[in-house]
Amino acid sequence: MLPVRRSLPDSRQLIPSGRSVAAGLALLVLAVGAYVAARETSVFAVQTIDVRGGTPAVRAEVRAALAAESGASLLTVDGRSVARRLSPLPDVRSFTFDRDFPHTLRVVVHREIPVLVVRQVPGTAAFLVAASGKVIRTLPHSRLSSLPRLWIKKSAAVTVGQALAPALLPAAATLATLRGETLPGGVRTVSVGSDGLVLTLGGGLQIRLGDAGDIRLKLAIARRILQATSAATTGAPYLDVSVPERPVLGGYSQVGG
Repeated sequence: MLPVRRSLPDSRQLIPSGRSVAAGLALLVLAVGAYVAARETSVFAVQTIDVRGGTPAVRAEVRAALAAESGASLLTVDGRSVARRLSPLPDVRSFTFDRDFPHTLRVVVHREIPVLVVRQVPGTAAFLVAASGKVIRTLPHSRLSSLPRLWIKKSAAVTVGQALAPALLPAAATLATLRGETLPGGVRTVSVGSDGLVLTLGGGLQIRLGDAGDIRLKLAIARRILQATSAATTGAPYLDVSVPERPVLGGYSQVGG
């Protein structure tokens, strides 16, 4: 059987015709024109701002902040424009957004979780602080909150909507770690100083954590010791877990284990 010879196609056949190129360019121009028209007209104008997540108060704040987007084309709304309007809101930690064509801007917000009350002394100024370290708002009456206290000098700068000073951030981070897993007696105050992090429980016992390293491990060890010894209610002055391998209870002995 003789082999079949197949000739290669003429290269000229692979080159699109002028008519095909013109048609393609026309379609491209039409697509660009349609996109520009959609951006500049009310075809996809924002009519509904659907906010989800957070509390009713936070959702109301977000809707108010995004009200200026009403009437704008969904095609012009992007992450930067939404972030520009939501970043000043102290209660908003993060967000995601979606364009639900033809007329809905949908935003899902994640709110800041308060974990701490900062008190300035001397004076009565009090601030609610989130797990992220952001200052959420001032508190006209600090006793309305049962959250742990961090006492700082009045000269220390505290600004609503901004994070605490870097030296104070470990206090908020430590209390955030404790959410849902409280220590016996609860935490009354937290301090950050030359001796590191110190938690004072409701019964007066101090939990000395040292630096901010291995916080989860240190807290787990402290919780286990307190549950095993009832030290939180027996008058021991402190439990030092700054060196997790060698915890010390009450200044009298190294705890075994």
